[in-house]
Amino acid sequence: MFYKDKSKLIIRYFKILRKKTDCYRVFFPTNKVTLRINNNSMGKIILITGGQRSGKSVYAEKLALSLSDNPVYVATAHIWDEEFRQRVKKHQERRGAQWTNIEEEKYLSKHDITGKVAVIDCITLWCTNFFFKQGAPEWEQPTVDQALREITEEFDRFTQQEATFIFVTNEIGSGGVSPDPIQRRFTDLEGWMNQHVAAKADEVVLMVSGIPVKIKG
Repeated sequence: MFYKDKSKLIIRYFKILRKKTDCYRVFFPTNKVTLRINNNSMGKIILITGGQRSGKSVYAEKLALSLSDNPVYVATAHIWDEEFRQRVKKHQERRGAQWTNIEEEKYLSKHDITGKVAVIDCITLWCTNFFFKQGAPEWEQPTVDQALREITEEFDRFTQQEATFIFVTNEIGSGGVSPDPIQRRFTDLEGWMNQHVAAKADEVVLMVSGIPVKIKG
């Protein structure tokens, strides 16, 4: 069909392809012009998982920089001791001035990142902040079900924003069953949380010895 008004052609193709891809290619039959329309208004969730020192954070940061010149880094860590502070420092040294840094231990949905690309590092430490209530006695600590309900609800609120979310997590249950009951409960919490995020994710990448293996999307 011939269109004198090229804007009408764009709209027609946009309506057809908007749910199929993040980038649309439209050909004008009159002068063979190609126009790319990037769809930045649709949200996307990417989950990067793997073992400790498998290269998850480095891969997530490189991916974010390939998608945006000014990505956001959301740090969920609570600094428990000096050794962990040094770990955080090493992560920070990899990032330059182009990053916007957000420190948030629990309620990520307080922060508006609409239209941004964000790395959330990481789900493991985020789960810890819901699993353990600092300063509270043992009998006031949340159950696994309570913590899971609260963190999944917060995840769903946060990811309602139209942004690209790159979540980093750990496969902490891959090393066998722990003899410690608290560690077993936390492994259950994170395992179920990982499943929740993976089910909602558009893409899931498993890091193996620094090599990304796409397992979804």
